[in-house]
Amino acid sequence: MSTVGTKELTANVPAQFTTTSIGRKVLMAITGLLLSAFVVVHLVGNLQIFIGQTQLNAYAHTLQSLGVIKWLFRLGLLLFVGIHIWEGVITWWQNKQSRPVGYIKEDTIQATLASRTMIYTGLVIVSFVVYHLLHFTLIVTNPQYATLPPDAAGNFDAYKMVVLGFRNPIIAGVYIVAMFLLAFHLTHSFSSMFQTLGLNNNRYIDKLKFYGSLVAWLIFLAYISIPVAVLVGIVKLPGGGA
Repeated sequence: MSTVGTKELTANVPAQFTTTSIGRKVLMAITGLLLSAFVVVHLVGNLQIFIGQTQLNAYAHTLQSLGVIKWLFRLGLLLFVGIHIWEGVITWWQNKQSRPVGYIKEDTIQATLASRTMIYTGLVIVSFVVYHLLHFTLIVTNPQYATLPPDAAGNFDAYKMVVLGFRNPIIAGVYIVAMFLLAFHLTHSFSSMFQTLGLNNNRYIDKLKFYGSLVAWLIFLAYISIPVAVLVGIVKLPGGGA
């Protein structure tokens, strides 16, 4: 092969990686893995509500004090989400266009419900993330949170904001349903990611799928423990305030 031909082939690798089916799946797997890691880290931070008001507010204050780092992190997450959604929609559309009509019934039988609904659960989750940001991060849907008095340490009272939010059964219900769909989405995402990254040896693929599903549902239970704890009165305002 000539030097020119080698250069042309090398130059085309990035383009081929982002346009071929396997390339798209690898990008989805990598971004999905990074987003899943964020989901776990975010969960660990949120669970500090069970330690108490001071701990959760201090944690929230630390995050808000990161300045530029915080915004770079958010932009990175936005990029990963954008890539994951784009590649997912394109892959779904290409599969839909290329699937022979005669094999639709057979494919449906072999595919799991989670795999068949990935595009829909994914879009619902994205919609929920937008709502979550407007609700607790940007405080747009419930502007009254912004007027909450600071805690004893002078920090914004994120603890009280969360408790007041989840005392509303409708809001708590929205979060619980969204976390169910997230877990349902992850059950297929994990197994698909293992196969895309080459971890599909028959000796352990079933175990990977099992543990992937187990992790997804444990994430679900951990996330919904917060709104459920608020609804049943386990987590409540200090002093039983209104």
